Amino acid sequence: MRLLFLVILCLFSFTLQAQIDSEQKSLTIPVIESEEGDIQEEVKEEGKPIKNQGFIIPKEDNINGLTVPKQKQPTDLPKEEFSMFNKEEFGNPGELYEDRIKKHASYTELKREQQYRGNTTTQFFGDHRTKSKNINIVYRDYGAFDGDHIRVFINGDVVKTSVLLTPDYSGFKFKLVDGINKIDFLALDTGQVSPNTAEFQILDDFGDVISGNQWNLAKGVKASIIVIKE
Repeated sequence: MRLLFLVILCLFSFTLQAQIDSEQKSLTIPVIESEEGDIQEEVKEEGKPIKNQGFIIPKEDNINGLTVPKQKQPTDLPKEEFSMFNKEEFGNPGELYEDRIKKHASYTELKREQQYRGNTTTQFFGDHRTKSKNINIVYRDYGAFDGDHIRVFINGDVVKTSVLLTPDYSGFKFKLVDGINKIDFLALDTGQVSPNTAEFQILDDFGDVISGNQWNLAKGVKASIIVIKE
């Protein structure tokens, strides 16, 4: 009898719970299409319709069986006007061109002064390697023969005190030391016509040119080159 009573009590509790769940009110969300073709919705809760406060639900796409809402892209972002001129630095395009013209004129004037007076800083013609035991250093005045003079240093020592540059090559032979051999040509003057103009070549024991170049120097300025004996 006790067992039968427990079974009847369990059945009665289960039936009562099912009836309570069935009486709970559910929410319904009907879909309403607006005049613009977007989808809007209303939410009903306990019989009272509540509008979606103006929110617009974007239309959905179906991708590989998955429903994905469309993303609305802003179409009215402010566009910055394109300009090839820096508005912060220049008030108008004319100032930009005026600044460039001034810079170009200054550069041109500097080049003219260098052509007339010659370079006022040391001219470096690089470093070069050789297996030769000796080198031949030759030089000449490639411009007008106007009395240009140079002094030649090797590793800081004077090897030629004063050399008159002529239209023909002249020079001397020098035995290299192992490692670095620095050669400096000092413009003692600019002759009758500025600047001091010269062309030089450095040759190995076989007569092959290791290096060669030209210079235009103001008085007291050097042209330098390094020869490394391997």
